[in-house]
Amino acid sequence: MKNKVAVKMYEKYIKGTVEKEVVVDKLYLVTILTKAVIKGLNLSEDKVYLNTRVLKHLYDRKPAEEFECIICNLHKIVHYPDFVYKNKSPKRGDFCFTKKIKDTNYFCSIERGEDRMFIVTVFRIRKGKEGYIKNYELLWSWEDDVPPS
Repeated sequence: MKNKVAVKMYEKYIKGTVEKEVVVDKLYLVTILTKAVIKGLNLSEDKVYLNTRVLKHLYDRKPAEEFECIICNLHKIVHYPDFVYKNKSPKRGDFCFTKKIKDTNYFCSIERGEDRMFIVTVFRIRKGKEGYIKNYELLWSWEDDVPPS
């Protein structure tokens, strides 16, 4: 299933803006989590949203090819994560969803709100830095669809 919400948001609100330019504050639904992820993380909320300000921050800070891959694959990263980890304090976000796309791992931090969840940041885990996630607590894996014991 192709979901290009982030691409459409970029084209409508971000494309052509200069660095640090203020953009309109809009919130869009990126995906509804799978039942397996909801059950595995014991969540009551299932919707994950992206804010235009977060998208603008990614646009300003990421290399062009990384940003393009993120917006074209954001739905896959969040809807079909390979692994979900507990985020470390004091980092922003409650969960870290990771997904391998081609030969690159992507990391998406998601924060729980009262009735929905929000994408806080997304980035690729650079080659040679795969150990970055090593000390995070694994909460759920698509491979076995059960929390680790």
